[in-house]
Amino acid sequence: MTDRDVTRADAVYAALLERQGERWVQPRVERTRRLLELLDDPQKTYRVIHVTGTNGKTSTSRMIESLVRAHGLRTGLFTSPHLTRFTERIMIDGEPVSDTAVADAWDEVQPFVELVDAELAASGDAALTFFELLTVLAFVAFADAPIDVLVLEVGMGGSWDSTNTADGDVAVFTPIDIDHADRLGETIAEIAAVKSGIIKDGASVVSAQQDTAAEDILRAAAQAHGASIAFEGTDFALVEQRLAVGGQQISVRGLAGTYEDEYLPLYGGHQGFNAALAIAAVEALIGGGAQVIAGDVLAEGLGQATAPGRLQLVGVAPTVLVDAAHNPHGARALVTALRESFDFDEWGVVLGVFADKDAVGIVEQLAPAAAHVFATAPDSDRAEEADRLADIAESLGVAVTVHDDLAQASEAARAWAASADRRAVVIAGSVVLAGQAIALAEAEDWKSGWEG
Repeated sequence: MTDRDVTRADAVYAALLERQGERWVQPRVERTRRLLELLDDPQKTYRVIHVTGTNGKTSTSRMIESLVRAHGLRTGLFTSPHLTRFTERIMIDGEPVSDTAVADAWDEVQPFVELVDAELAASGDAALTFFELLTVLAFVAFADAPIDVLVLEVGMGGSWDSTNTADGDVAVFTPIDIDHADRLGETIAEIAAVKSGIIKDGASVVSAQQDTAAEDILRAAAQAHGASIAFEGTDFALVEQRLAVGGQQISVRGLAGTYEDEYLPLYGGHQGFNAALAIAAVEALIGGGAQVIAGDVLAEGLGQATAPGRLQLVGVAPTVLVDAAHNPHGARALVTALRESFDFDEWGVVLGVFADKDAVGIVEQLAPAAAHVFATAPDSDRAEEADRLADIAESLGVAVTVHDDLAQASEAARAWAASADRRAVVIAGSVVLAGQAIALAEAEDWKSGWEG
């Protein structure tokens, strides 16, 4: 790869950023479909596992991809957002798409973008957005690779998300909770109805355990499309999990067979449930739920699973973890994981969230585990003010300090943790903050220990 390739790829990202951002969402999947038709529908050249839900989508998608790749199939993985560089969103065989490939794909797409933008302008509609174009760019890059199977994470919702231009052979639902209420609805039933839109005719559907209202919606959608449906707890299950060095040992009752004492190199009880869902999804893909995953394939697929930004260890002496928990459900899972998987007496929480998120709900979930909150803000114009986070934490009786940026907050937190035994730090509240923390930890080499 040359400097010119990097420059070309950076130019692609710059062009995408000139568009309406990821939070600008309209229920208008037909605009993405129009662009794809002009490109001869690249998303129809490979099989698709489509993943939606509220929490756990990215981790589950990454596990599914690793398991599919362990079968010897060439994989694509589309997730969002990215932690450090946008090419992380478009993975081919477990690695970010090359700068050359993403730039070449943009060269294919760009002439048709101008055509569709002109059509939209003529009809009084807004131009194609960042996420709509990113989705099309990814579909083209995957077709050019080429891949056998795409694991496709929904951007937001389901039915009108631009990823829903692909037809999922398998539709996967992680737990559905309240999030993006302004876009998806204020009740779980309303949100489930939007997400159920990824279920296609004759597909296989696998779902985590859901609220009764969500389960009813998903069952009705599956029946309407002649799709099979399987729920965790009834049709497959996480049978057992226990701590192990660097992760956990799990036993899973799948759709086709039982898998005993498998190693998963990820922390957190919720990751065990994500793994069970991933196993069921892959069983549904490879044999309609009737074919057992071979033992060596399963061991390789789970053993190579990663979840960057999810309970990721980025520092030692003191221990520093990064977690992308960005809503109350994710914060609750984080607190449970901290208690179950780690042996520390006190946690310092470096916290930064986006203004469009439920800051009160996030802090309320984190408060029982936080000995001290180091309030800051992600480097984004969408960031919530650190002072507001501090006010929320103080109202809950948590010690808190306010810091201008992540560097200052993390330095203060690491000093706090290093000043006493059995203290550790977790940085959480936003995917953007998680990415910034990972980059900062690498730049300052937090794994070499505290040097304050």
